[in-house]
Amino acid sequence: MKTLKAGDKAPNFEAKDHQGIVRKLRDYKGKKLVVFFYPKASTPGCTAEACNLRDNYHTFQSQGYEILGVSADSEKRQQNFVTKYDLPFPLLADENHNVINGFGVWGPKKFMGREYDGIHRTTFVIDVEGTIEQVISKVKTKDHAAQIL
Repeated sequence: MKTLKAGDKAPNFEAKDHQGIVRKLRDYKGKKLVVFFYPKASTPGCTAEACNLRDNYHTFQSQGYEILGVSADSEKRQQNFVTKYDLPFPLLADENHNVINGFGVWGPKKFMGREYDGIHRTTFVIDVEGTIEQVISKVKTKDHAAQIL
């Protein structure tokens, strides 16, 4: 697994969000962007993280940030997540792992003694030029906004 690091250019991505709208990196040109990768919609840690970002969304917007969530969940599962928790930002349904692999966040994981491949919870802060400013790999799900801001 080769995760991108600060100073790297963000990969040009293209994927459908929870509404079926195709989102691309170039849509965010000239804006600061937070891209957070999470393992699975509606699980406890992912819900805490998404809701923390939701609760601080106006602060992000006031500082010029857009937010984009990404997981390998289907559009329907992402839509249910957005609806259930009233999330104000798009969630990409990256079922084919193009965005996930582009950022290098898919790889071996361990949980309860079991090894498997999955998404590593990671957040990338991208500047207005499309360069990665910050990579957060030790995400505090209940206080993630503070880590970013």
